[in-house]
Amino acid sequence: MFGIIINCNGDYMNDIKYYSITALNRAIKNMFDSKPELNRVYIKGEISNFKHHSRGHFYFTLKDENSRIAAVMFASYAKDIKFEPEDGMKVLVSGRVTVYEATGGYQIYVDEMALDGIGNLYLEYEKLKKKLQEEGLFNLEHKKPIPRFPKKIGIITAPTGAAIRDILSTIKRRYPLCETILFPALVQGVGAKESIVKQITLAQEFDLDVIICGRGGGSIEDLWAFNEEIVARAIYNSKIPIISAVGHEIDFTIADFVADLRAPTPTGAAEMAVPNIVDLRTLIEQYKIRLNENIKSIISFNQKRIDNIKNAYVIRNPMALYEVKEQKLDTFIERINSYIKQILNDYYLRLSHVKESYILKNPLASYEVHRERINSIRNNLNIIIQNKLNVFNHQYEIIINKLNLLNPLNVLSKGYSLVTDSNGKIIKEAKDLKKDDLISIKMYEGSVKAIVKESE
Repeated sequence: MFGIIINCNGDYMNDIKYYSITALNRAIKNMFDSKPELNRVYIKGEISNFKHHSRGHFYFTLKDENSRIAAVMFASYAKDIKFEPEDGMKVLVSGRVTVYEATGGYQIYVDEMALDGIGNLYLEYEKLKKKLQEEGLFNLEHKKPIPRFPKKIGIITAPTGAAIRDILSTIKRRYPLCETILFPALVQGVGAKESIVKQITLAQEFDLDVIICGRGGGSIEDLWAFNEEIVARAIYNSKIPIISAVGHEIDFTIADFVADLRAPTPTGAAEMAVPNIVDLRTLIEQYKIRLNENIKSIISFNQKRIDNIKNAYVIRNPMALYEVKEQKLDTFIERINSYIKQILNDYYLRLSHVKESYILKNPLASYEVHRERINSIRNNLNIIIQNKLNVFNHQYEIIINKLNLLNPLNVLSKGYSLVTDSNGKIIKEAKDLKKDDLISIKMYEGSVKAIVKESE
């Protein structure tokens, strides 16, 4: 596309050639592609914004502490990867850098990718994070509240370095009333995790309101002490609320998830731990203004009430109140007298009715009525008793007859006898006896003793 530009004086300028966007992006792409040093590059970085496309391609961003670059790994290369890439993994990649013509953005086309040593640390980090999360160490119900106005703050960090300076200067600037106690600890390297746990345990013996535990920024290896399980459990078991302040805002450690509050930086932790005295003074001034206004409002309201009372009709005419009460008293007395008269009349009428009653005039009439009822009841009772006796006599005779039928004496009365041996055993057969046995013979009336002479 060509155009003619006219300057302010009306003169014609030379013809200028304008590129289309596509042509410009293609030219820049050709510049990238023509550079041999960009056709094979090796990069170490951290994966973020990872997306596994349904067609098998990987789209992600590689970043370090200061920069980032878009990356693509097509399915033909991605199928050879022995692990599943995730956000946060540290990887080593190789590929070529070029420009994606449609957007004009440059990116790296990755053909090889392997876990960096730091990537293995990330896997350990995720494994421990999952374990502690399942145990409930990250749950909100276990988080202790941070006091709004702490009197004494414990700081667990390295005794030298920017972190302790930033924390102390921030607390001194924002809330100089607060006392701080440093619990010096190793925050990286061999023995760091044991040192942090020791200082957390020691801090429990002091009368602290809150603890700040952390360090400045660094690599994942530098921050690893705060990803150790014993440190996480020490923070969880602390009776004093702990603010975690590890690294920069983008850094997350296990300690951040277990702590009662996570700060993006050590300075941020100090700001969260104490209020700003300037804000407090402003707030106090606002409270003073509001309090004065409320006091003035109350005084004004009560003053109006006093004025109303002073101007009240009763105050200006005190006898008027007495007159009203006197009239009410008269009314009450009249109502009471009327009520008493009504009650007396009611009782008089009831007494008159009683005096005129038939019973008082004929007292024997009631006696005769009750005597007749008693006689009637007595006669009915005698009849019922007699009927019952007849029934019982009949039942008695039936039972006697049954007993007589079963009475063994009735059998004996017919001439039969009952024979028993010397032991009282009833003899039913002759073979049960032998010569000279002593027997007893029971008859209908009386019994005899006998000796067996012969049995057949």
